[in-house]
Amino acid sequence: MKIFCILSALTLVGTCATPKYTTKIENIKNSIQLVDKPWVTKYASTITSEELKTHLYKFASTEFKGRRVGEPGQKKAAHFLKSYYQTENITSPLGDTINYYQKIPQDFFLKDIKPTENVMAFIEGSIVPEEIVIISAHLDHLGISDKGETYFGADDDASGTVALMEMAQAFKLAKKEGHGPKRSILFLHLTAEEIGKKGSEYYTLHPVFPLENTVTNLNMDMIGRVDDVHKSNPNYLYLIGADRISKELHYISEEVNNTFFHIDLDYRYNAENDRNQYYTRSDHYNFAAKGIPVIFYFNGEHSDYHQPTDTPDKIEFDLLEQRTRFIFATAWQIANQNHRLLTDENNHLLN
Repeated sequence: MKIFCILSALTLVGTCATPKYTTKIENIKNSIQLVDKPWVTKYASTITSEELKTHLYKFASTEFKGRRVGEPGQKKAAHFLKSYYQTENITSPLGDTINYYQKIPQDFFLKDIKPTENVMAFIEGSIVPEEIVIISAHLDHLGISDKGETYFGADDDASGTVALMEMAQAFKLAKKEGHGPKRSILFLHLTAEEIGKKGSEYYTLHPVFPLENTVTNLNMDMIGRVDDVHKSNPNYLYLIGADRISKELHYISEEVNNTFFHIDLDYRYNAENDRNQYYTRSDHYNFAAKGIPVIFYFNGEHSDYHQPTDTPDKIEFDLLEQRTRFIFATAWQIANQNHRLLTDENNHLLN
């Protein structure tokens, strides 16, 4: 009986000693130490509304004919991106400054879609180059309407596209000045999002780098406008999925924002029972389905969504600048912190 009582007491002590979930979450928050704050501020400031505006007016112009997947306008848009990275001396992940395309054959598609391509640029990490941070946006849109109207897709997703271009330029400048990322960064312009996330599906089936080495996917789809909910408070951004696979990712994002930007991060669409199901509706989802932590950055729908009226003059470039800088700073932290971003199942603070 005495032995039994002692064992029972020890069991109770052990049970009481197990940290509560709220304590575990607090431990994750407290474990986050932002790195390179002066460099983050310096290089984020090179992302400007003026450059974003110049790129976006070009990318969402009639020249690219609505960027319908596989069609000449989309091909021209892909070439524009390739030429940009060549001019910026940012190489391809394929190891050169010529081939920036991941080609997707026609037989990958169920419908009568012509061959198309993802566009990729790459900055190799200095310490753990095999670990890959992917930042993405889709380059395609809806083409020309039956009435001959161009679907410009200024917000959807020229806004994410030009943000990606500016972030790549900022990371390249940092590397040139001796402050390059510890982990590698893949800047991934995805095709065929508008016909079912097929560009990201193809990439995750045929990854350029092993998926087990992919640390995270930060995906931008519509980040240049203000929805009706936030007309009186435009300093916001919807974040979706950040805490689904990695609580650490969520709290890194929060800490980066609280330290540098003070954007109102709105999580209403992150609820698993949200009727819109945005978590499954853009390219990040194909990465999440493979167990890779993701964040989906989104400004919400508006009356010009999937209409020819989604034009560059309606983009809020000051907001686009701030949001792009925030995503850049988040990517910087993930690429440069001492340890690889932890999924919940691998995070000792949760287990």
